[in-house]
Amino acid sequence: MTVPSDVCKDEHGVYRVGESRVSIDSLVFAFKQGHSAETIQQQYPALQLADVYAAIAFYLRNRNEVEQYLKSQAALWSHLRDEWNARSGTLVQRLRDSRQNAMVETP
Repeated sequence: MTVPSDVCKDEHGVYRVGESRVSIDSLVFAFKQGHSAETIQQQYPALQLADVYAAIAFYLRNRNEVEQYLKSQAALWSHLRDEWNARSGTLVQRLRDSRQNAMVETP
């Protein structure tokens, strides 16, 4: 008999479903969009249907905490995206400058 996994935080503070790498973020997003547990399980074959139900139950029992967590994750990803865009913007500009210089120097 397999005992369904629960939701726990990993070493990075990310809520994961059982021992899988599937984050609760993905499941909650799908659940809020109206997807059934069966549909969600089909999207994440690493999970058993019982795992999906356990994750949904965890969300419903801890809605305020999970919603706060999702907000903080969204803010973190937004910050990281802005940081990457700032750095990559510089990189992209340097590549464009390098390309233009190479075109100018070529006879």
